[in-house]
Amino acid sequence: MPTQNPAAQALSVDVLVIGWGKGGKTLAAALGAAGRRVAMIEQFDTMHGGTCINIGCVPTKTLIHDAEQRRGDDDPQQFWADAVARRDTVVGKMREVNHQMLAELDTVTLIDGRARFTGGRTVEVTGGEDRLTVTAEAVVVNTGAVPSRPDLPGIGSPRVHDSTTLQHVDPFPARLVIIGAGPIGLEFASMFAGYGAEVTVLNRRERLLPDEDEDVAAEVTAVLDDEGITVLNSASAQSIEDGPSAARVVADLNGQERRIDADAVLLATGRRPATDGLGLEAAGIAADERGAITVDEHLRTTAEGVYAIGDVHGGEQQTYLSLDDFRVVLSQLTGEGARSTADRIGVPTTTFLTPPLAAIGLTEAEALAEGRKILVASQKVATIKAMPRPKAVADPRGLVKIVVDAETDQILGARLFHVDAQEVINLLALAMRTGTTATELKNGIWTHPSSTEALNETLGQLAPVQG
Repeated sequence: MPTQNPAAQALSVDVLVIGWGKGGKTLAAALGAAGRRVAMIEQFDTMHGGTCINIGCVPTKTLIHDAEQRRGDDDPQQFWADAVARRDTVVGKMREVNHQMLAELDTVTLIDGRARFTGGRTVEVTGGEDRLTVTAEAVVVNTGAVPSRPDLPGIGSPRVHDSTTLQHVDPFPARLVIIGAGPIGLEFASMFAGYGAEVTVLNRRERLLPDEDEDVAAEVTAVLDDEGITVLNSASAQSIEDGPSAARVVADLNGQERRIDADAVLLATGRRPATDGLGLEAAGIAADERGAITVDEHLRTTAEGVYAIGDVHGGEQQTYLSLDDFRVVLSQLTGEGARSTADRIGVPTTTFLTPPLAAIGLTEAEALAEGRKILVASQKVATIKAMPRPKAVADPRGLVKIVVDAETDQILGARLFHVDAQEVINLLALAMRTGTTATELKNGIWTHPSSTEALNETLGQLAPVQG
């Protein structure tokens, strides 16, 4: 069914989904295929398919991959332009596939426009001068998150970007200042350094990755330094001054003023739930001070028949969690309703540096703080004899660290900082969910040469750690 533009009319459906993210589109497809009448509302046609494929995971990792292919004598401007063009091609194809996934279902109505609640399960969709009122038996809010913008003088400079606009920056910035040292800031730092930019990261905390064990943070810091990235700790941006040929970031660095010139500035200060203008109050939907919709473990909001999935309800902002949110809500709408967010065990994350940093579960410090008896194994990748793949692909940097319960032999957590870490962490996640022991992983038979083989050697070095 072609996309329907809002007009002065009304529409009644079984399920209304607001926002075309991972969980929302999957839910709409599943319910539509089962014969339910579904309406999908998306504010921007460039966001069909959601954040991940349009401005998030897929396009940024495409750019990161291409940065890793650049040789030292490749012209940064041309290499960047070619990479952006490939990024746009990949995104365009995936967006079309996602659009067709719903458009081919006669039971699904696609609506372009901005939604605003006017009642419990009623929204008004605005598109230009047109209006459409949609009512539904169930409503699913899936509007995602948007970049947070700090209250900083000079933030309106055309040289200031968020993680979306920087993906099309032109010309390529020879000097990039990144305000924020979270996952987004560090990924873009690694990416732009790969393309040849001089990158400076302003980190408000005393050290990088303060929630990680010190040895893990130190290894990441060393790799970033090796890439030529300057990380300024205890640094807080105070203002941005826009000059004729560059922006100047004025920062407080341990009580001293520091001025840094930049061709571009990235605001990597986090993302907040996209609930502005949704009219949550009209529907009786509660939200916290950041705008995150309040939900229970079944993703039910405070309004009868209204659910919230994905980044819009706060918490970890991961596409795969949005997909699991879909399963929870699908259980509510078509099953016994037993599935909940409390079922989640062993949820991994990856920050796509070069090499990637993947994490799951407890750190050593967290496990000790809980009073657990633990075994810890930690090895630098370059010293792991049974892990030839990083050496074969010419990047033996990083570290493998695994925390194990000394009494049960269960994996409590891991930090993998190496080539293929984003894949190996999934094996550890599965082990944590299924109760597979550290000994079984140590004695596992893995393909060769692979990064998974590190488990054979590293887990053989587990040793007690005292708090």
